[in-house]
Amino acid sequence: MNSKKFTTDFGGKELTVEFNDLAEQAHGSAMVRLGDTVILATAVMSQGKREGIDYFPLSVDYEERFYAAGKILGSRFVRREGRPSEEGVLVSRLIDRGLRPLFNHKIRNEVHVVALALSVDQENEPDVVAILAASLALGTSSIPWDGPIGAVRVGKVGGKFVLNPIRSELEKSDLDMVVCGKDGKINMVEAGAKEIPEEEMLEALAFAQKEIDKIEEFQKKIAGEMGREKIMPALKDEPEKISEIFEKDFREKLEKAIYIKDKKERNVNLFKLKEEWDSIIANDVGADYSSVADGFYEEKIDEIVHKNILVGDLRPDGRGLKELRSLWAGVGILPRTHGSGLFYRGETHVLSAATLGGPGDTQLVEGMSISTKKRFMHHYNFPPFAPGETGRMGGPGRREIGHGALAERALIPVLPDISEFPYVIRLVSEVLSSNGSTSMASTCASILSMMDAGVPIKRMVAGIAMGLILSPDGKKFKVLTDIQGPEDHYGDMDFKSAGTSEGVTAVQMDVKISGVTLEVLKETLLDARAARIKIMEVMARAIDKPRAELSKFAPRILTIKINPDRIRDLIGPGGKMINSIIDETGATVDVEQDGTVFITGSAEGSEKALARVKEVTHEFEVGEVFEGTVSRIFDFGAMVEIAPKQEGLVHISELAPFRVERVTDMVDVGDKVKVKIKSIDELGRVNLSIKDVAELKPKVREPGWSPREDRPRGPGGRRERGGGRFRR
Repeated sequence: MNSKKFTTDFGGKELTVEFNDLAEQAHGSAMVRLGDTVILATAVMSQGKREGIDYFPLSVDYEERFYAAGKILGSRFVRREGRPSEEGVLVSRLIDRGLRPLFNHKIRNEVHVVALALSVDQENEPDVVAILAASLALGTSSIPWDGPIGAVRVGKVGGKFVLNPIRSELEKSDLDMVVCGKDGKINMVEAGAKEIPEEEMLEALAFAQKEIDKIEEFQKKIAGEMGREKIMPALKDEPEKISEIFEKDFREKLEKAIYIKDKKERNVNLFKLKEEWDSIIANDVGADYSSVADGFYEEKIDEIVHKNILVGDLRPDGRGLKELRSLWAGVGILPRTHGSGLFYRGETHVLSAATLGGPGDTQLVEGMSISTKKRFMHHYNFPPFAPGETGRMGGPGRREIGHGALAERALIPVLPDISEFPYVIRLVSEVLSSNGSTSMASTCASILSMMDAGVPIKRMVAGIAMGLILSPDGKKFKVLTDIQGPEDHYGDMDFKSAGTSEGVTAVQMDVKISGVTLEVLKETLLDARAARIKIMEVMARAIDKPRAELSKFAPRILTIKINPDRIRDLIGPGGKMINSIIDETGATVDVEQDGTVFITGSAEGSEKALARVKEVTHEFEVGEVFEGTVSRIFDFGAMVEIAPKQEGLVHISELAPFRVERVTDMVDVGDKVKVKIKSIDELGRVNLSIKDVAELKPKVREPGWSPREDRPRGPGGRRERGGGRFRR
């Protein structure tokens, strides 16, 4: 095997880049190692163009292999990798968002980037390593790409920023942020934070930028030594006649159509105008130039939007640069859900429903690099009718998974601790109408639904999508608050920021340019905070604090802590005891290893189950008084059952304050008696007293009665030698 290696310091750890002939048929490949995490990335570009499309066909796949973590996973019957996990999809999106802005989007040859996880050490996260491997695979290939990009993860532990924290450090970190950049600019951000102020987020971005510059320089040296000459595929020439037709017949019409405020009316006009454009191009220029004309048409829309905002602060719907669209919020929309919230921002409408469950409803997550239980889930649905289109309904795609995870990340910091609120929480956001920023609208609708459900959140959360219009020379820019469809599509940045009144909880940034400066990000973060406060004011009019009571349709959870040594008593042999409690009460009983017992069910059923659990697991103490049942009789006393499978002895001297000749003079098997715990010996045997808490009267017997008749009969009718036996 031919191999060449390069190494550098990366956050105090050695980063190794290896070029070998493992994937020699690929147009570019690189193997990157950090600790024992190893990623092999490959890049391939098709030889021919993909006809009939009006976009750059880039595919990025992060492939998990369970052997990388030394695990055999999958179902019992299928022991192999299937569809990508949610974690795998999110890593694929991270890589894609860092790479995509640096391609020439006029290319119609397919490009496929694959990052294959070969080894994962459970300490060094594979996502940043995968981004760097993909950057090196493209950067040293013949594929035209304006890289490389640097990528780092930043945490904040003990008040200090940490570069590329390991997993144990991330668990204590107030920040988990992945940042990509190039040439002193940032082109991708993905972050979750525990209400970090905007000023600290900017410090973290500046910290990341310095480290990105170092790893970018390292890659440039490698590309200078290992890189191949870039081969640009032939692009079709653009006839001058296309420009002439546009300027003469379409510029004025297009400018008017773009600035129609109502989305439906705007879309109808733009569709008719595009049909007219396609027809004229086909007749006057030729059908062969339809894809070129489509690209030209899109460029002109982009040019019009940029010019009008940069020169005259004119947005498509006439709003000011920092002006929000009309807002509306409501709760209690659905009658049978545990909580529901509805949020409107202009023509973007999202309905969110909250469902509460018991500990048994936790989601088990078992993957290549993660194994955990989730008690909080946010799922995002984007049906085709939301933007007014037709399409296929089915399972979630990458977009749905990514947007759902972003809103979930934004809400986690304000959730109550499990000791305070032991419920499993599932949120589902339904996008019913879309005109930009549905993920942030989902965040707003979701927090409303949780408050409506009575979840004691710490603070309200809101989210906003910010945009950017940058001049061609990069010297002038305008930051846009609350971007909608055209500003997202033709703008230069999509910056989503969610948080509370105290700080940021989530950030996601994508760009269509090579990157943005810290100056741009500072203005964006501060404008986003101002918008977030205004949104929360509107939301507070619908509901200003969580409801005091849960919905009558929500289950009730009662919690009790028992001695872990008594867990086996609660479970019983083969689960007999716990199953009997569940069957009797209709409640669900979940037991944790630390002795915490969660009881989930109706109010009545939960209370009954709690009482039974207390009976079974009760820790007895001297002085306690019980109502028990006489279970066995001996010469020297009686055994009384004071709890399931728990008996105590009442010595004959403790039956009454006077001398008792025979135990059966005072009690019989099956009698209900009041007893008090007299003592508990070192073996756990309980000694009881009746005379200390009750006065028994001697039994009145019929003539000829014999205590021997009270003994239970065994097989064959013979008297048993157990309970009831005593000497005369």
